[in-house]
Amino acid sequence: MQRVPVLLFLAWICFLFFSAIGLFTSGFLLMRVELANHSSCSDALASPFRVDFGSCWLPQRFSRAILLVIDALKFEFAQFDPSLQEPRPYENKLGFLHQLTIGQPHHGRLFRFRADPPTTTMQRIKGFTTGSLPTFIDAGSNFASYAIQEDNLIWQMAQNGKRVVFMGDDTWDGLFPGAFFRSYFFPSFNVKDLHTVDDGILQHLYQTVDGGEWDLLIAHFLGVDHCGHKHGPDHPEMAKKLSQMDEVLRSLVDHLANDTLLLVAGDHGMTGTGDHGGDTEEEVNAALFVYSKAPLFWTPPSQEPQTVPQVNLVPTLALLLGIPVPFSNIGEVMDDLFATEGDAATLVLAQLAAYNVNARQVDRFLHTYSLAAQDIPAERLGRLQSLFSATVEEHEQVLAQAGFPELPQLERLRSQFRLYLREARAVCAESWARFHPIRMLSGCALLTSSCLLCYVASRVATGLSFSYRRLLWYPLLWGATGVAGAGAMHLSGVATTDLLLLSSWAAATSQAGFFWHCWTGRAGRSHSTSARLPFGGLGLRQRMRVGLAPAFGILLLRCGAMFSDSFVMSEAHVVPFLLISLVLLLVLGLHWNGRLREGSTKSWRLLGFLGVIVATARLSGLFHQCREETPACHSSTLLLPLSKLQDPQAKNLSYFLCLAVLASLAWGVRRWLRHYGNLNSPSAPVCFVRWGFPLLALGVGGYWAVTSGSEDDLAKLRAWVQLALVAFPRGVFALVAAGLLLLLCDPVTVFVRDSRDADPAMGAPIVSPSSQAELLHVIPQLYRRMQESLRSRLDAGKDGDRATVEAYGLGSVYSAALLISLALLGFLLMMLHSERISLAFLLLFLEAFALLWVQAYAVGLSSSSTSSSESDPFSVPWSAVMAWALAAAQFFYATGHQPVFPTIHWNAAFVGFHQGHDSTWLPALLVGANTFGSHILFAAGCPLLLLWPFLCEMPRSKGGKPKAEVSDREEQMMEMRLREAPEKFSAALLQLGLKYQLVLGVQLLACVLAAIILRRHLMVWKVFAPKFLFEAVGFVVSSIFLLLGIGLVMRVDCAVSAWFKRVILAQSR
Repeated sequence: MQRVPVLLFLAWICFLFFSAIGLFTSGFLLMRVELANHSSCSDALASPFRVDFGSCWLPQRFSRAILLVIDALKFEFAQFDPSLQEPRPYENKLGFLHQLTIGQPHHGRLFRFRADPPTTTMQRIKGFTTGSLPTFIDAGSNFASYAIQEDNLIWQMAQNGKRVVFMGDDTWDGLFPGAFFRSYFFPSFNVKDLHTVDDGILQHLYQTVDGGEWDLLIAHFLGVDHCGHKHGPDHPEMAKKLSQMDEVLRSLVDHLANDTLLLVAGDHGMTGTGDHGGDTEEEVNAALFVYSKAPLFWTPPSQEPQTVPQVNLVPTLALLLGIPVPFSNIGEVMDDLFATEGDAATLVLAQLAAYNVNARQVDRFLHTYSLAAQDIPAERLGRLQSLFSATVEEHEQVLAQAGFPELPQLERLRSQFRLYLREARAVCAESWARFHPIRMLSGCALLTSSCLLCYVASRVATGLSFSYRRLLWYPLLWGATGVAGAGAMHLSGVATTDLLLLSSWAAATSQAGFFWHCWTGRAGRSHSTSARLPFGGLGLRQRMRVGLAPAFGILLLRCGAMFSDSFVMSEAHVVPFLLISLVLLLVLGLHWNGRLREGSTKSWRLLGFLGVIVATARLSGLFHQCREETPACHSSTLLLPLSKLQDPQAKNLSYFLCLAVLASLAWGVRRWLRHYGNLNSPSAPVCFVRWGFPLLALGVGGYWAVTSGSEDDLAKLRAWVQLALVAFPRGVFALVAAGLLLLLCDPVTVFVRDSRDADPAMGAPIVSPSSQAELLHVIPQLYRRMQESLRSRLDAGKDGDRATVEAYGLGSVYSAALLISLALLGFLLMMLHSERISLAFLLLFLEAFALLWVQAYAVGLSSSSTSSSESDPFSVPWSAVMAWALAAAQFFYATGHQPVFPTIHWNAAFVGFHQGHDSTWLPALLVGANTFGSHILFAAGCPLLLLWPFLCEMPRSKGGKPKAEVSDREEQMMEMRLREAPEKFSAALLQLGLKYQLVLGVQLLACVLAAIILRRHLMVWKVFAPKFLFEAVGFVVSSIFLLLGIGLVMRVDCAVSAWFKRVILAQSR
């Protein structure tokens, strides 16, 4: 059996796809050009007013400022409505802000602080420290914060001799390493921890304020955000947390000096479920409260709070503190804060001074940026330049004219400054969604050729002329040569390249080698031309029999609909429909071709499993997670953890149902192993199934019992709870790892009963093989000898005859190892989800089981026709592969996920690590396993599509002979039939892997094409880009676990060969 070449070929295919994904991604998700320029006091942007010593550009109005960031402070949290008779938990809790606004209207004011998406913490911090806009790709860096290299407020404060003290969220440490005069960082990633960061801040806040060794103090509270993630905004815990913040503000104001500016800001809002990251109104509307003990506002507040973009905080705070505005800022000053006491004209003149400096700084940035990036349209840039020049010129004329200017003229000039700054920001927002067309098209072409290579390789993999030397080793040599050439060009300075381009070039050249050798070797193939072509000369009816038309028709429908944002948003409902349609078409095809016979047991069982698939597909819809674009939709309550259930009876019933799922999984695997004889094996994996599976169920159930309790109940047993939150999941992790390790070391789950008593029916002993080829020839003989021995023993049981060799579980040895590994992964994945999603996993296993039986019966019913490729049990039909891939996509949604960032289950990162992590790779693995659990299970279990028809084969007759007349060679052999043709077995595994990767690759290609064609679509960053990212990561995860699943089958085959050799040697003695 060709084990290593098969795995290497599939690994090479993975490399081709991964290179294509990386190349396309590098062109599609580009970050904007970050300028290295910094502003300085010497820049010629100063105002016409005299600037005091220690100030830049404008006279400083405040010597100190406190920026109090309350993470996820939604505007509704800060707004106060005295008319509410029964306020919700998050309403009217910040009453002190309302008290200051009403009692001191010239000192404090509330604003609607509008965030730019993506509404994740790191991007918001970048926004209100640099004054620039983040790009889409930054969203993926939210928990791996890269240091900000652009000019920013923190750098400007330090450069101008001002001290910045920080306390709170440690995300700032990654963004501004070593930039603070003094800092107190606290871990921020554990969203279940409501108090550590806030309590840590309060230990230092007031004494730091009173100490006076600071010029800018930043305190970033996280309790409100974490409370939203854990409980949602409409929860009593949110009321407690907001009330705590109200007390903090009340105490802090008492410590303020007259020369200190207080800003209370939220970085983003939150949805009704406490999530954020998108661009809904709930997520982008945060709150900003500005207060000073000195008079600050000279105009009366408007009836409705003014809306202020978050980037506007940067130029405002910089000029108020007398430091230069960061170079890349595109924000607009908040003019209310620059008005001075006096008449209306004097007030507007002071505002115009700030606008003038702000506009000059933005114009300088646009000019520098356009030279560096050249991605702002020249026409729009020229229009902005004309508007800027006219406005600045008019402002200079106003200042130079004799006498005091008239108020209407000043107000018109102020409007022109506002228009210029807002149009400049709009132009930048549109232009920074830029792409690299060459890389995008190259990545798309490489992905297309990879899909084509997959299809061609799957067609020729089972042919007699398939040569790993020509179709694997030579292409790899081509790729190595291509990399060497590109590397030499890079070193010689002829061309510049990077690792991604090198890998892409290696993929492209190796593909060229494959197609060249495939084309040049076509004449020497032993099979006919029709076998080489995609449909091989088959007619339409024959194509329907092959199953290509239904499978590719469903695949084409799904891929074509990827170009519709409505479909992508409704895919959770469409994928089960496509799966049911495909299986129905398969059954109707069998009926159309006369293979479903009335009264046949197989036919009725096939229809029964069809009903199971329909039922599980429909029931999986109960676990739906709504997207933010569908406000009328309500997410299933089954996705909520049990801790959020208030009814004790409902909680207890749900918990016992979840325990029943764990027990069902353990019992189902044991029952299957007992049915096929594998449970009799004394091997370590079987012992683990007997004793380890109950322990796994106990560990997961114990963890759920702890996490399902209310906060008050858990607080009473805090020490024991902390221990259980770590001990139970880590115990499960250890047991799963031990089980997989035992399975890898000893995967043969076979029970052998040996006897020295000779059996006349056994004949002469089998001679020990002298080579691997002889061993492969002898193994089927030995397995038949075992069957004859067992049958002889059963027939002569009354006479007390004993068989020489009795083996139990050998016919299911491959499937047994796969099922044990899938059960282990199932326990692990269920623990990473909330408790009631285990019911969705039960549906997943039932549907996969039903799909396998439908595949087995379809192959069995098709065996009477020799013209169909389905009659070859070594070739898995396309319809089965397509159904398997659809089921993986279906249960991605049925486990509470959507291809958008706000629905990622970040809580999974803390299962077993309640206190947080020291690195990012482990939480990334846990969150990835939670998100792509269905991809993992279906990809690892993909070899079962090949094994199950052999496992379920029944003795049958040929040529109409009665069953009793069937020869001994037609005796049921189950999976040992695969050992009769080891080369066909390895080729079949290779073909199956290629088919599965092709189906996933075509779906990924559809997402890539949609992203290219619709890159200027209104919903590209909201729908198509996230869909591509999730599809790409899902493909990577599926490819890795497909390799692991096929590798496990190879490991079992290797162990079975060694086991057979030991048995043969023992019998020959």
